[in-house]
Formats: sequence, structure tokens, C-alpha cells
Amino acid sequence: MRFGKEFVSQMIPEWQEAYIDYAYLKTILQDIQASRRVSDSNNQNSSTPSFARNLTRRYNRNALVSENHDIVVNTVTRDEEGLETTAYETTFLKAGEQGGDFEVTFFRNLDREFNKVISFYRLKVEKARTEALALNKQMDALIAFRHKVMDQNQKNPSVFDSVSVDINGLDSEAGSSSNCREHRVALEDVMRNDDTSNESILERIRMNKTREITPLSAIKTILKVHKQDELKFTRENLKEVEKRLQVAFIEFYQKLRHLKNYSFLNASAVSKIMKKYDKIAKRNAAKLYMDMVDRSYLSSSEEVHKLLLKVESIFIEHFSNSNRRQGMSLLRPKINKERFFFGCGVSLIVALGLIIHARNIMGTPGQRTYMETMFPLYRFFGFVVLHMDMYAANIYFWRRYRVNYSFIFGFKQGTELGYRHVLLLSFGLGTLSLCAVLLNLDMEMDAQTKDYRLVTELIPLFLLVLVIAIFLCPFHILYRSSRYFFLSVLFRCIAAPFYAVNLPDFFLGDQLTSQVQALRSLEFYICYYGFGDFRYRRRDTCTSNIGFRTFYFIVAVIPYWLRFLQCIRRMMEDKDLSHGYNAIKYLLTIVAACLRTAYTLNRGTTWNITAWVFSGIATFYGTYWDIVVDWGLLQRGCKNSFLRDKLLVPHKTVYYAAMVLNVLLRLVWLQTVLDLKFSFLHRETMVALLACLEIIRRGIWNFFRLENEHLNNVGRYRAFKTVPLPFNYEEDGDHDN
Repeated sequence: MRFGKEFVSQMIPEWQEAYIDYAYLKTILQDIQASRRVSDSNNQNSSTPSFARNLTRRYNRNALVSENHDIVVNTVTRDEEGLETTAYETTFLKAGEQGGDFEVTFFRNLDREFNKVISFYRLKVEKARTEALALNKQMDALIAFRHKVMDQNQKNPSVFDSVSVDINGLDSEAGSSSNCREHRVALEDVMRNDDTSNESILERIRMNKTREITPLSAIKTILKVHKQDELKFTRENLKEVEKRLQVAFIEFYQKLRHLKNYSFLNASAVSKIMKKYDKIAKRNAAKLYMDMVDRSYLSSSEEVHKLLLKVESIFIEHFSNSNRRQGMSLLRPKINKERFFFGCGVSLIVALGLIIHARNIMGTPGQRTYMETMFPLYRFFGFVVLHMDMYAANIYFWRRYRVNYSFIFGFKQGTELGYRHVLLLSFGLGTLSLCAVLLNLDMEMDAQTKDYRLVTELIPLFLLVLVIAIFLCPFHILYRSSRYFFLSVLFRCIAAPFYAVNLPDFFLGDQLTSQVQALRSLEFYICYYGFGDFRYRRRDTCTSNIGFRTFYFIVAVIPYWLRFLQCIRRMMEDKDLSHGYNAIKYLLTIVAACLRTAYTLNRGTTWNITAWVFSGIATFYGTYWDIVVDWGLLQRGCKNSFLRDKLLVPHKTVYYAAMVLNVLLRLVWLQTVLDLKFSFLHRETMVALLACLEIIRRGIWNFFRLENEHLNNVGRYRAFKTVPLPFNYEEDGDHDN
């Protein structure tokens, strides 16, 4: 891989504007190269004989040392916002030569980019130093807390092998394991110290409140019913403190690694570009310029490296029982292997088609009964598989265009699923579903044949129970952390009014709005198996049941109602009316969905007209919100017509096509009010196809929604999540609240 591509691939996406603009510097080198070609051609046309040029070259060989000083790098002091900062300015000494103006431009831009990198790096290191001091105070509080718990429980102090490691000493040496051990304080040494120091620390701290984790705590927050917080010295609180500090140290360690990588990449980029410059311009300036780079704060500072060693030492000692392998596996988690069942799924699809064709199943008398009973059960899995495939495609393109989706969703590092992981689950579920369909079809579709057996009717239910059991499985198989993350987000969606709404919450809520037919299939599961229709040769009494018809409305409304509540919650918390306008969108959709469902069940001109009106309003409102607000497109005065200034996909036609597709796919409700019918398609098949189109629209929406969120993070250089610390010192209380 060429360095330019490798350089871009290893960038922190949210910091990409803070890196050296390697591509732009290469374009200037191309101008220098073109100028040198013109100069060389002029020299070849000169009348100087070749032997004279050789004599001149030999004569001047001893003068190369003085002539090779093509540049002079000066250190200057600048005043930026009242602070003196060091910057570098390069003077090109041969600007009078042909093409020298291009070389002057090159060094001017190189200096600007390098100074930008140093300023950014210095700022981030300063923030890391501040965070290290805060973590050091947290460790002091943890030590005091541990001693207090030991005293109260009257346990053997040896359970706490050792305590504090100072991470505050940025100027101390930390190069070897023996040096790290010198910073450790053994427990018996601590016990000899005066206990008043621990008591003074405990008097000045209180435990920070965690975000509401239950609906009851949220109700208390709304009603402002609070009890005075007390610092309770229990083992449960100690475990909670250690858990939160562990997460804080892991996140801090990742920041330090990113900073180290940032320094290395930019120094490498300067080295590469200077080597190219020397080769193209036939100069010897790289060594002199790189000497300056090596002496600069970017390359000479050891603060990040020392902090990395100290964090490793503390984490291994206090959060992994001195087990280095375990500690480093937590600090540097490995990526899961990827594999999938694509070939197996394709084989089963082919087998399904051959069986249907060979037995002429679609032409049997039981075809209609099958489509009205078994097909709604199996299509649920088809909807889920299609949605997972779209999500896998989203991940693939997010990675390709460097959208940091794992950070945006808040995935724990090393547990985020790649597109192959999602395809593994998708094709696995698809394979199970197709096997179940093949078993059913093998017994014939006509329920009156002798091959009919009761157990075959239970196959869809067995499959659903199996999928739910796998989803809830507590063992470390099939990506447990991802399954539990999904379940926790789903629970917060269901309890929308009682929880603070984060991006994963409303993102999943939007996915549910595109799975209305899947939810209706679950409703049919309950009716078909709950009322015992499967026992009576695929009898369907659900559609004529008043309760089923009522919940047919409710199920269609639930996802939009949850999103409505999420928007109201965000509006109340953020004091932002834009969330209220978003809530109106979902309210209009609820009304339109109910009217269309009512028209489907009852027919009539009045239902048709009202469904037309509200569906049109909801479609226009939703389309505008998708394109303008969620995607950030159709901005005025931007350099990309009808789009936005920053685009991750290089082809503008992709954005225009996505906008057109979004409009067209949002109009699938027209089939309902126009009552379009096709003789070769069963009504349930038509419903399934329209639901698939909505899932595809949602998949397209997903990519551009996260792209817009990513660009917002890039504009703020926001690449790390904020981790709440367990303790709050009294002197910091005003800043933390």
C-alpha cells in the first residue's frame, strides 16, 4: 500500500483536518516536477559541451557542503490568545532559480501544516496531562475508600495486595518494569502512614451520581424527590467505583495511544514528503528539515509515552490482579474473527426454488391457505434478515468512507461487529429459516393431504423460540456483548419517557418504525398459536377477531409513538424546539398509518380521502426532515449544489440518487390507498414486498444519517466519549455540576 493511502487509513477520522495535508503538498511537488522538466530541457539545449559540464561538476564537488544549504529553518515565537507558542518558518535560499517560486510555496505550506500539527498535539497533550491529574486524585480516593472498607469489614488487609501508583509525575522516568515497581507503595508501608490523610480525603469527596438507570429514579428526578447522598463504605460501592475507574483508565489509555499514533503518522508524513521533494527538486533539504522535526515538541516530547507506561502499570496492578496478559487484553482488545454462511444460504434458496417448481406447489389448492397462515409467520425472519443485510452494507460503507460508527454508537472497543460478523448472523438466521420452510413445503402445502402433521405447523414457533433463546443466552457465545447492548438499547426505547435519549436509542427507534410488518407478524404468531388455529388444518380466525384487528392498529403505532416520546424527552432536557418539530413528524405519521390501516380493513370513500390527505402531509414532512435535517443536505450557498460543503462519498450523483430514492420509497403507501392489485401476486406477498422496500429505504437513510453525525464530530474534533468518574472532590464540585 502506498504511504498516502496508508496515511489516510490510519487517521483518526474526527481529527482528519488536524493532520498534515499530505495530498495537497504532493500537488505542489507535481508543480515543482513540471518546472524542473522545463528547466532540464533548457539545460540540454544549452551550448555547454558535456566534457566541460563534467569538469565543472568535478571542480565544484568540494563546494557541495556549502551549496547544499538550500533552506534555513528558523524558530519564531508567536503570541496566540495571550500565550507564547513556538513555531517554525523555513527560508528557501534559492528562490531566484527557475521554478523557485513553487518551492517557496511548498515550504510555506509545509511550515503551516507542521505548525498546525504541533499546536493541536500540544493542546491534546495538555488535556491528557489534566486528565492524568484527575485520575491520580481518583486513585487517591479509591485507596482511602479501600482502607475504610477494610476497617469496617475487619477483613485481612492482604486481600488488597497494593495500592496507589502515582501517575502525576510526568517528568519521572518510566522505562522498565523495575522502574514501575519503584512507584508502587506496598500495603504495609501505607499502614504505617497516618490514617488522618485517608480520612481527610474521604471528608472532601462524594460519589458522583450515575445516570438514571431505572424508571423509578427517573420519576424521582422529574418530581425532584431526592435523598441526601451519603458516602457508604460498602463492598458493593467499592466494586462499582473500581468498575467505573477501570472504564475511565481504558478510555484514557486509548486516547494516549491515538496521540502517540498521531505524532508518529505526522512525523512520517513530513519525512516522506521531504524525501519526495529532494528527489524531485534535486535538493538536499530533507536532513536539515527532519533535524528540526526531531527536535520539535511533536517528536521530542516523552510525556505521552511515560503516561502510557504508567497507565499500564496502574491498570495491571489494580484492575487485573497483577496479571499483565489479562490487563493488556483489556487495554488492547483483539478483534473477533469473521466468517459467514453465504454459500449455505444460497444453496437453500436454490433448493427452495427447485422444490416449488418441481412439485408445482404454487398451483395447488392449498396455496391460498398457506399464504394466509404460514407465510406471515415465516416472512418475519425474512424482514429481519434483510434489515441485517442492509446494516452489514452500512458498516461496509461506513468503514470504507471512514465514518467512526463504533464511537458514534458507543460500542466498547473490540466488541463492535464488522460487516462480516453481521452477515454471519444474517446468513445463519436465513439458513435456519429456509430449512424450516423446506421442511414445511416437503409436507405439501395442502393441509388435507395425508402428509400433514401437527408438528410441521409448530416449526415456525420452534424457530422463533430458538432465536429468542439465543438472543437471551447468558453465555459468551455469538457476540454476547453486542446482544446485550442491543437488548439494553431496546429496553430504553420501550421505556422511552423514563430514560435520557442517546443516539443509539433514537437510531434503534427509527429502525423499528421500518419494521411495522415484522411486529404485525409477531402479533399473528400470538393469535395463530395462542388461539389454537394451527390445530385445525391452518384455519385463520385472526383476521375476523375484533381484538386482533384492534391490536393491528396499535402495533403499527407503537414504534412511532416511542419515537414521539423520545423526541418529547429530548425537547424537555435540551430545551431545543427542533426535537418538538421532529415529534410532530411522528405524530403525523401515526395519524396517516392509522387512517391507511382503517381504509385497508373497512374501505370506503371517506377513509380513502382522509388517508390520502394525511399520508401526503406526513410524506412531505418526513422527506424534508430526512434530507435537510437528518442528512444535512440541500444547504444554501454551499460549494456542492443542493448538497453540503463536506461530502465523504466522492461522487455527488450518489447523494442526488439517494434523495430521489428516498422520495420514491416513501411513496409506497400509495399502493394502499390506490388499492393496486396484481393477478400474479398474493395480497400477503404484496405487503411483504412493500415492507422490504421500506427496509431498503431505511438502510439508505442509515448511511447518510451517520455520515452527517460523523461530520459534526469532525467539526468539533470529538473522537472520544466522556467517561464519568466515580468521585467528586468538593473543590471541583462547581465545575462538575
